[in-house]
Amino acid sequence: MLNWRRDPGVEQREIQYEQREIQYEQREIQHELRMKQLESEIEQSKERTKQIESETEQLRQENARLAAIESRLARFEQEHLSGSNPLSSTGDSSPS
Repeated sequence: MLNWRRDPGVEQREIQYEQREIQYEQREIQHELRMKQLESEIEQSKERTKQIESETEQLRQENARLAAIESRLARFEQEHLSGSNPLSSTGDSSPS
């Protein structure tokens, strides 16, 4: 049996092992960086979702206000423009 100190492959295997350890550590670092990046993207998505929800609610409120204005305008037009006292063609609004 050969003594490990005389085995020429021991040093080579140790170097390969160390290289694999370094590669593993690099992959771990890359994984951690990717996870942080994904967490940041998730947080940005959540913030954007909140912003969109807020904008959507503002638009709903604005649409409700516009619908109310349109309804009042329609009632006004119906009451005043198509009322029972049409305006005469001479512009005289006094009764005859």
